[in-house]
Amino acid sequence: MANPAIPGESMDLQISDVLREVAYPINKDGLVDVAREAGVSNEVLAMLDGLPEQDYADIDAVTRLLGSNYGPGLGA
Repeated sequence: MANPAIPGESMDLQISDVLREVAYPINKDGLVDVAREAGVSNEVLAMLDGLPEQDYADIDAVTRLLGSNYGPGLGA
């Protein structure tokens, strides 16, 4: 599933690419696993790993928290 283009993308693009690949609902650990398999940067992995331990119903649930924790610019 690794996408060779992902590490060269901006953090926002890496996150949106991964979040579109996820089968929801998913928990934080699942998100981190999918991102790791996709080959995202360590910075993106750290952002996802910093999310609260909970289940995420959809992409909006994740981007809302990422946006509030890491500033504007993250959106699907």
